Amino acid sequence: MTMSSQSWEGIAELLVADGFFVVAPNLLGHAWRRSTDYRVSNIAEDLRSYFVMDTSYDVIIGHSFGGPVTLSLLPFLPKTQETTVILLDPALELTEEKIKINTQLVINEMAKIRTPEEYMAENPAWSRRDCISRVLGLAMCDRAAVEMLRQNTPWSFSGLTKNIPPNVKVTVLVSDPKFNDILESVPRDVERLNSRVLTGVGHWIQYEVPHAIMDVIPLPRAKL
Repeated sequence: MTMSSQSWEGIAELLVADGFFVVAPNLLGHAWRRSTDYRVSNIAEDLRSYFVMDTSYDVIIGHSFGGPVTLSLLPFLPKTQETTVILLDPALELTEEKIKINTQLVINEMAKIRTPEEYMAENPAWSRRDCISRVLGLAMCDRAAVEMLRQNTPWSFSGLTKNIPPNVKVTVLVSDPKFNDILESVPRDVERLNSRVLTGVGHWIQYEVPHAIMDVIPLPRAKL
């Protein structure tokens, strides 16, 4: 939440360098996009145009709130194309107490947006570009987007991992448990789903360790 497609610029550049063509849509509620329906199912439905005429993707990446949205898109993928799905700290399960905490956190962040310099001081692993994109994401976010948390209550999306298509492989990269409890909600013993804990890494995986993401992406066929 509170981000935009610009936050993926660093990863996008690495992907392009490896021969990929990158598409980074803005979800409803992000980057000036407005809605009154912020249910995960509706946000996924809004993205269906990216899958018309059996459009296929080698890799799909979703972070945090984008985790359940990405899993909701799996039925739209063509059945003949192998796809690697990477979920970064996906918000699969949230208790009512956690929803209340996160709701207040989002409200506070949008009420007083910090400067890039403040983000740089607090997050030395982030680049200046990352810090600027974080500020832009907050500035462009719909102030009513906090309803994403309320409208999806009870927040339970781990069940979406039960129907992973046979042509899809899911890798979940999880931040260090000392920073949050994301790992507890990642299902175990699910076919075609693997998880990996990133020791010492926080929630913003794409900012802190972009190469950890690249390490689990198969090379484009042109480079094999």
